[in-house]
Amino acid sequence: MYDKIAFVASRTEIAQAAMERLTKRYGQVPQAKADVIVALGGDGHMLRTLHDTQDLPAPVYGMNCGTIGFLMNEFHEEDLRARLDAAETATINPLSMHATTTGGESFDALAINEVSLLRAGPQAAKLRISVDGKVRMDELVCDGAMVATPAGSTAYNYSANGPILPIGADVLALTAMAAFRPRRWRGALLPKSARVRFDVLESGKRPVMADADGLSVREVASVTVQIEPSITHTILFDPGHGLEERLLQEQFT
Repeated sequence: MYDKIAFVASRTEIAQAAMERLTKRYGQVPQAKADVIVALGGDGHMLRTLHDTQDLPAPVYGMNCGTIGFLMNEFHEEDLRARLDAAETATINPLSMHATTTGGESFDALAINEVSLLRAGPQAAKLRISVDGKVRMDELVCDGAMVATPAGSTAYNYSANGPILPIGADVLALTAMAAFRPRRWRGALLPKSARVRFDVLESGKRPVMADADGLSVREVASVTVQIEPSITHTILFDPGHGLEERLLQEQFT
């Protein structure tokens, strides 16, 4: 039973107004004491909520007050506790990113959807790709490349013609964006345990930035990406509208 609810809303007027009504109706407890955390907003707010609450045991249930809402449930004020009790669960692990800049600085971040590298200048990026310590591609000339989780495979990855991955698949998608050489290379499917390293070639002439769920690092020299198994996010979905069903729907629309 999810009796103690912590509501978290994005800054939009719609989400803030919804939280005011819902807290009056169902109450509000601190996140650390909650049985469940209800996120009100869009997918961006849901990702922030998952990051902010990753050390708490409570699952997260999203209600869409934004635009796309792929990770969200439909917004209804009525019977919220009954919906929570009937909800399906999905568990996902984030990606960890370790980025080193050309100046020698290091940055670490987590990403639920994807870690992406993007050209930061007028010329295409040149990347060397290694998997588990072995160089798999000496030179990829492209606008960028990313590693995506199954949960994030319908987001940026899909828009770059990457594959949609079943939520329970033990694989990651390595996808190129506007690959110039090899011209028709679209990427690879990798084991979930894979450790992917990108080395930026000609970084002075062809600067590259890296991004992990909104944390951007400029002028990177190398980026390492792998699953972080020690962190598990639990997301709740209304019956019949879970991540697995949504991923299937995306492939037939």
